[in-house]
Amino acid sequence: MKIVREPRAMQQLSEELRARGRRIALVPTMGYLHEGHLSLMREGKRRSDTLVVSLFVNPTQFGPNEDLDAYPRNFDQDRKAMEEVGVDTVFFPTNEGMYPDGYQTYVTVERMTGILCGRTRPVHFRGVATVVTKLFNIVRPHVALFGKKDFQQVVLIRRMVKDLNFDIEIVGCTTVREPDGLAMSSRNKYLKPDERKEAAAIKKALEGAQALYRKGERSARVLLDEAHRILGAHPRIRPDYVSLCDAKTLAEVEAADGETVMAIAAFVGEARLIDNCILTDPGEGAG
Repeated sequence: MKIVREPRAMQQLSEELRARGRRIALVPTMGYLHEGHLSLMREGKRRSDTLVVSLFVNPTQFGPNEDLDAYPRNFDQDRKAMEEVGVDTVFFPTNEGMYPDGYQTYVTVERMTGILCGRTRPVHFRGVATVVTKLFNIVRPHVALFGKKDFQQVVLIRRMVKDLNFDIEIVGCTTVREPDGLAMSSRNKYLKPDERKEAAAIKKALEGAQALYRKGERSARVLLDEAHRILGAHPRIRPDYVSLCDAKTLAEVEAADGETVMAIAAFVGEARLIDNCILTDPGEGAG
């Protein structure tokens, strides 16, 4: 497994791989890897000849009062996990390598950055779009894989790829969960034992809305009220938002008549957790 620190060295390696006809898959991560990340890597190996994983805690997607400095990091643990999966190359740049002195160029996806998570994290998606654009230009992948837990991120990146004419296939992969249903996240580390037990109610809120939908309920108000009712029974959970949106545009809907996603962001102790589900009829996959 190669570890590459400099952007230009990574570009040169990618150019060599492409010249040899190798298909490159990229899994962008901020490290502190868990099974959700590893599942993306296994899928990336299946879809490519060469798997590149980026490991970079991107400072531009954190606001001034967010957890950039506290964000968990453990490179030795991450390296061991990636070796076991069979990652070919790790792109592990420095902040200075990605954002050199005087840096001033950013990418913004207009209508998708001020909704859902963007309401309370106003700089987040500008940072995401910028760093993913840079990674695409540095790694030059044929395919890039992202987890659907970050549903807004997946939709935004697909929009950006289309708008900027990137010749890259974007694959959204199913959320990987703990046995009690809690979506795997690096930020789960922040949860105290009693908070960890209550955090599972986020998935239960999604399941409550899903159950009503499968009984024929389509009113956004009724579906949202059910999710809020379940969350409200758990005092350690402080919802940031509960939203019912069009799955392709993320526009809020009054009725779940088309492909619709319920998305939740909530604080549990110091952790801000997100989760979502596509509302489906019985027998259909939730995606």
